[in-house]
Amino acid sequence: MTKALIMVDIQNDFMPGGALPTREGDAIVEVVNRLQPHFPLVFATQDWHPQNHGSFASNHPGKTPGEVIDLGGIQQVLWPDHCVQETQGAEFHPDLDVDRIEAVIRKGTDPAIDSYSGFFDNAHRKATGLEEQLRSRDVTDVCVVGLATDYCVRFTTLDALALGFKVAVVRDACRGVELQDGDIESAFEEMRTTGAEIVGSSQIG
Repeated sequence: MTKALIMVDIQNDFMPGGALPTREGDAIVEVVNRLQPHFPLVFATQDWHPQNHGSFASNHPGKTPGEVIDLGGIQQVLWPDHCVQETQGAEFHPDLDVDRIEAVIRKGTDPAIDSYSGFFDNAHRKATGLEEQLRSRDVTDVCVVGLATDYCVRFTTLDALALGFKVAVVRDACRGVELQDGDIESAFEEMRTTGAEIVGSSQIG
């Protein structure tokens, strides 16, 4: 049994003051750094969008962030421009310890479809390579932390469960967007009922 920590999208644009902020998103950085030494393997996902990405409201005249459209045959929430490739907003938070990262999995690179999950695009048409990275190192258990609880953490967790990994999500090492009241709690409940263990950082060790 090998355990891995998956750090989801701990990037500047998801921090307070960023293009698509989570509330108190920067508060998780210290917690995540503290958790890293408890895992033999650490992976990070990184939203890495081209400027013409279909999830950006700016690329749909007359549309505003928060609206939902059909993108490539699936429902897509429109977002402000965020995590554009090679921008400061796409970089990891400057205080995040990156020295232990085994591999960075970049996602959302196809302008025609979004990729909330660290494993697949939103239609599960293409894999990101994260599963192969984990399997090649005999990982059986993953611990998920990061941003945002109700989107990328949620979908990364659900895909990890579907792929047969044992999954724990560290509640105090996640923050959400909460477009609708209750989205964060709903996400935790969905992850829990699907099979993930919701834990506190003090339980890791």
